[in-house]
Amino acid sequence: MRVLITNDDGIDSPGLVALARGAVEHGWTTVVAAPAHESSGTSAGLTAAEDDRQVKVERRDLPGLPDVPGYAVAAHPGLIALVATQGAFGDPPDIVLSGVNRGANIGRAILHSGTVGAALTAGINGARAMAVSLDVGLDLAVHHHWDTAIAVASGLFDRLAALPPGAVLNLNVPNRTETRETRRASLAEFGSVRSRVQNSDDGTIGLTAVQVEGELPPGSDAALLADGHPTVTPLRSVTEDVDLPFEPPWS
Repeated sequence: MRVLITNDDGIDSPGLVALARGAVEHGWTTVVAAPAHESSGTSAGLTAAEDDRQVKVERRDLPGLPDVPGYAVAAHPGLIALVATQGAFGDPPDIVLSGVNRGANIGRAILHSGTVGAALTAGINGARAMAVSLDVGLDLAVHHHWDTAIAVASGLFDRLAALPPGAVLNLNVPNRTETRETRRASLAEFGSVRSRVQNSDDGTIGLTAVQVEGELPPGSDAALLADGHPTVTPLRSVTEDVDLPFEPPWS
């Protein structure tokens, strides 16, 4: 398997290097291409940093991975996944792994995640893909158990490779040394963290991350993750809604 590793936390993220190391140790041919700078919350956006749509790419050496080509790309992860499937970084990848993200990507809010957006973009362009996130919560000063995320993710690598082209998985891992068994989960209506809008008198809008209160939906990714389970959710990308009662004629 030829694998592309990307993320939305940027080329210098330790989670990116950890995921690349896991792919290499699994025996996969690995290439890393990630945003040159933080690109969280960019969904599947195709924004490039240059006005003329020329995307700047810089070779990077990755810590402990001297044989893995690394590229810092002045673009969002969705665009990186798109151009990778078209041969921008060598032969198109069979698999795209996106992460390990610093923070969980759960609930319907994954629509806005650059980590998940890259995986979905890879999927609609023929690659198998998996987004991987570590649930560190709002306190980013806590110890990050990257090794736990990689151990859980690598246990799914062969199953991912056996899925049909276009398949996309969303994996979230508790930030702890040991976890419970991995469970398939539904998407919660919201994740465990939501954005709260704060208006001000100076013409600006402030966004604050707050913890969701109340009981989490049973069987959802939010509930199972809070209970110590890694969660896997198969995702379907953009497709028509054949069940919506919206038919002509229209006036």
